[in-house]
Amino acid sequence: MPEHQFKGRREDLRLVTGRGRYTNDHHVSGQAAAHFLRADRAHAKITRIDIAEARKLPGVLDIVTGADMVAAGWKTPPVLSFFKGVGGSSVRIPFRPGLAHGRVRFVGEPVAVVIATTDHLAQDAAERIEVEYEDLAVVVDAADALTASAARVHEEMPDNLAFEYEYGSAAPVEQAFAKAKHIIRVGLGAQRIAGNPMEPKSCLARYDAATDTFDLYIPTQGISDIKAALAQITGLGPEKFRIHSNDVGGGFGVRNEIYPEFLAVLLAAKRTGKAVRWTGTRSETISGDHHARAADLEGELAIDDKGKFLGLRVEWLVNLGAYCSGAGALINTVAAPTSSATSLYKVPAFYGRHRLVFTNTTPVTAYRGAGRPNVAYLWERLVEEAAATLGVDPVRLRRRNILSKSAFPMKTLTGHTYDSGDPARLLDTALEAANWNGFKARRKAAKKTGKLRGIGLAMFLEPSGAVGKEQIEIKIEADGKLALFSNAGPMGQGLETVLPEVVAKVLGLPEDRIEMRVNDLATPKLMGTGSFGSRSLISHGAALMNGAKEIVEKGRQLAATELEVAAGDVTFENGVYKVAGTDLSVPLRTLIEKKWGQPQHPLDTNLTLDTSAAFPSGAHIAEVEIDEDTGAVQIVNYIAADDCGNVINHTIVEGQLHGGLMQGVGQVLGEHIAYDRDNGQLLSGTFMDYFMPRAHHLGAITLIDCGVPSPANPLGAKGAGEAGATGSIPALANAVLDALKPYGVRTLEMPYTPARVWQAIQQKA
Repeated sequence: MPEHQFKGRREDLRLVTGRGRYTNDHHVSGQAAAHFLRADRAHAKITRIDIAEARKLPGVLDIVTGADMVAAGWKTPPVLSFFKGVGGSSVRIPFRPGLAHGRVRFVGEPVAVVIATTDHLAQDAAERIEVEYEDLAVVVDAADALTASAARVHEEMPDNLAFEYEYGSAAPVEQAFAKAKHIIRVGLGAQRIAGNPMEPKSCLARYDAATDTFDLYIPTQGISDIKAALAQITGLGPEKFRIHSNDVGGGFGVRNEIYPEFLAVLLAAKRTGKAVRWTGTRSETISGDHHARAADLEGELAIDDKGKFLGLRVEWLVNLGAYCSGAGALINTVAAPTSSATSLYKVPAFYGRHRLVFTNTTPVTAYRGAGRPNVAYLWERLVEEAAATLGVDPVRLRRRNILSKSAFPMKTLTGHTYDSGDPARLLDTALEAANWNGFKARRKAAKKTGKLRGIGLAMFLEPSGAVGKEQIEIKIEADGKLALFSNAGPMGQGLETVLPEVVAKVLGLPEDRIEMRVNDLATPKLMGTGSFGSRSLISHGAALMNGAKEIVEKGRQLAATELEVAAGDVTFENGVYKVAGTDLSVPLRTLIEKKWGQPQHPLDTNLTLDTSAAFPSGAHIAEVEIDEDTGAVQIVNYIAADDCGNVINHTIVEGQLHGGLMQGVGQVLGEHIAYDRDNGQLLSGTFMDYFMPRAHHLGAITLIDCGVPSPANPLGAKGAGEAGATGSIPALANAVLDALKPYGVRTLEMPYTPARVWQAIQQKA
């Protein structure tokens, strides 16, 4: 391939031609199959498990129960809970073995796992296991869980309260509300949804008794996080786990967890001495993969007589599910809610209070946006409601209160620093691209065709990056190519393409001479974490960029020796070292390919970077039409003006935005994990019942780059992975409610299904 002509996303040929290597593509000679028996009820004591008949079936190798998991002495999977709550309290973390022990607490919780020579035999044996239950009262709603009469999900936590968290300052908010001319109140539900990656949850485990080590094949967003978690659970060192994860069919936050099935299969592999493989079904994915959102949101906005915001007070009631997931407490407290609390608006006083509650439902975790969409949804509904109450134009109200470009960098009321931004430019760009002023004519034309047309605007700011230190290594291989090592976890976001681009630009080398070794077993032991929270480019990419700069400086010394001049006389440009005022030069590639007679190439580089947060922002506008006869919502136009900082690869950023938009569309138009409130049964456990957005649900899209470089990292980049989901949810909500204005509909809970929209119209007609 000619130099500097490496085009396209290098992962794509492998993936679209069926040569991807997902978890289910891995096989080990002599492997056994696993099948899980799961709870068919939401809350019950396990009074007896009889596995005798199942064991008699020929081909059954082992059956593991919760008692076996407890006997192994393994701990609860780690929970990110370093922060303190009200009164210095900590997150209350109940014990969670790999299999239910003594009690089941949600439908789909794994109770036992059968290991057999084939999948069918394992399933047949699982059906022969007899489990006797003593049913207990069920609670699936967070508000119900806090009542005095509610069922106790965990006996040691009689109030079902996992954590209470507050941030900001209550006293200034009280003062602001006391002098306010208007107080706007909004209550919203961010319904429970499922991440539903294309690749079902699965694993393959193998144990080597001679070395006391495990090989684990799983879909994951970063092997370093998984190793650290497994070490904490088992008491073994991280080096005892070799994590294999090549291609991953969707991450979205739900693939950064240690699931109970992984632990059960690991123990089964150790007990049987065989490699054990399990692949979940779609129903197991929907019921067992950790869910998302599941929060009741309330907000109060104090406004003076001139329409200026004086203070904001928010309260979240979060349904954590039956257990604490790894990220569930974090993303609903100190992550996005705290760091983006005041959004893009000037508000001099803020206070927030969040309560996290246990229920008899699947645990919740991070999912695309991870708290950010809730913040933006509540803020933008408050602004729209304020405009309606005050009788002012919603755009004018925003202009009166948005931050100016000169306000950045800005220390927030919750202790974070917004790095850079230009909200006015975002707003103006989106309004112009959407032809906002021409909307009345479009609404009038739609009415003639029997359609209700609405337009919705949303502004948002969100955190990205900023998780500790990130270490990388760049090695020169025998063939003269560069191998990049980091803890980045690839999930289809193009890291194999973009990160080599970053290094190639610094070194002046063709991109096809550089390879990203993602999740490679040869990866050195590196400090840092995987890919989540829109951090890969900011953290891994910035560290690799600094590593490439270090190579340039090392090469300068080598070039000076080769050219017999002082290093200070050597310049570097476009991959070539030159001596000013002479014709002396040596390409970096020559230094790379030279045999130096050393075990390690002198240009090999290992570097650690302190990562910092960046705050991308955006202004999104959605335009929708609603069929009055059916309630069906159609998105007819979507404008996204986004500040992602410096963009390295526009095509891949656009792909990230498209993906986020579709997941936001799914939440707004139909996705909803529903439980029966009386018995806790899952009502939406298959694609017959659970909505998934398709291409036709999203109409014309216009994406506009309004980047302001971030001073927080060497690339000047900001995250892009969450923006589509964060901006689309409030923009679409505002658009749908704007379309329903002629019927006087001011509030409507998501998802906006045709039935729900039609019913709202009929009630007001």
